[in-house]
Amino acid sequence: MDTLPLFHNLRGARCVVVGAGEVAARKLNLLLSADAAVEVIAPQSCAAISQLAEAGRITLLARAYQRDDLTGASLVIAATDDPAVNKQVSEHARAQFTPVNVVDSPDLCTVIFPSIVDRSPVQIAIGTNGTAPVLARMLRTQLEALLPGGLGQLADLAGRLRSKVKTNIPGESERKAFWEKVFQGPIAELMYSGRSQAAEDSFNTLLTASANTELKGEVYLVGGGPGDPDLLTLRALRLMQQADIVLYDRLISDAVLDRVRRDSERIYVGKKAGDHPVTQANINEKLVEFARAGKRVLRLKGGDPFIFGRGGEEIEHLSAHGISFQVVPGVTAASGCASYAGIPLTHRDYAQSVIFQTGHRKGDSVDLDWDILIKPNQTLVFYMPINGLKVICDKLQGHGLSAEMPAALVENGTRPEQRVFTGNLQTLPAIIEQHDIKAPTLLIVGEVVTLRNTLSWFGEEDSNG
Repeated sequence: MDTLPLFHNLRGARCVVVGAGEVAARKLNLLLSADAAVEVIAPQSCAAISQLAEAGRITLLARAYQRDDLTGASLVIAATDDPAVNKQVSEHARAQFTPVNVVDSPDLCTVIFPSIVDRSPVQIAIGTNGTAPVLARMLRTQLEALLPGGLGQLADLAGRLRSKVKTNIPGESERKAFWEKVFQGPIAELMYSGRSQAAEDSFNTLLTASANTELKGEVYLVGGGPGDPDLLTLRALRLMQQADIVLYDRLISDAVLDRVRRDSERIYVGKKAGDHPVTQANINEKLVEFARAGKRVLRLKGGDPFIFGRGGEEIEHLSAHGISFQVVPGVTAASGCASYAGIPLTHRDYAQSVIFQTGHRKGDSVDLDWDILIKPNQTLVFYMPINGLKVICDKLQGHGLSAEMPAALVENGTRPEQRVFTGNLQTLPAIIEQHDIKAPTLLIVGEVVTLRNTLSWFGEEDSNG
């Protein structure tokens, strides 16, 4: 995050605008909408600013800027057509630790004016750190079209009745569930359609019912995909924003975890080969424990929870203990990594079937049905192959697959740091030994790997054998 977005209360605060042209007028109008006490300093002013001064809405000092003008200011804006003056104002403001905005000069600013969607008291600020204001305005336009005009009235209703809700529903989790019903259900629709009294009546009815209802917990078993948050399903995102507590795996990327509700409790339960600080039995018991406490529990797994994710074991345990659950599939690593590597898993000319197989070693061996894996015209995908990669390549050759069979290892598939290493069954292990490879990785074996040369699109460099 390049800058920290903040909402400032400027009611009655002295804000200084240096410059009095049309650009300055647009800025000071924002300050006036926030009830700031605006002081404008400039030898000459445009008609709009002169009119505001005559109406007594601002103080206009018709003279050149002086350093002492910034004393006691809560915010400073430099909007003159003289770069030297703008720079001077910025330096003076910084010297006294006063927030300063210099129009069209991000490098001279300590604060940036965002593009604003105003549904007061609901406000949305969109910023690009001064790099692309037109993009910010475009995003604002899109949000303006999406957000109901009555959103502010709904927020006002919630503000007026907030203390009443807290008195009637003392439990924090229960209150969160209540407010979600208010904001996502018929009460919100009544307010959006202008029926404010009907909305308040329904609010009170729901409050009475909720105060006498025990909150039941639930578990959301959600596939987080291979790493790119844009691959999350809409349902996954919705449940990620509802969860009170999150149990997440090692393969969940930071970008995906960032989409979880920020005030939810997060518990890391990741495991890797030879290192199981939290056992599967512990995880199963925690899911039951938290749900019985009335929590909405998000069990967030990399890829798809039903493909080498042990999701079936977890919901079997939940079912045995009478815990309600939902399952949301995710883009499995095979599909996501292959797509981002430019390797189709099936192709009419090369492979008419695909096999998903775990490559995780048991002891010093990889115990697989090799005869099935060496059949022609198919693609093999090995999950978690890195420790057993050489054994896999040797075994496939030993059971009759050509040493020249193309193979690729995808590291951090779908993520910005993705790397793809290509070769064949004979050369790939040596290629991998030359690089510092870390999980998550995926091994793809088959003629389809040759298509990467023409279908690669994601932008990372290839390491060929």
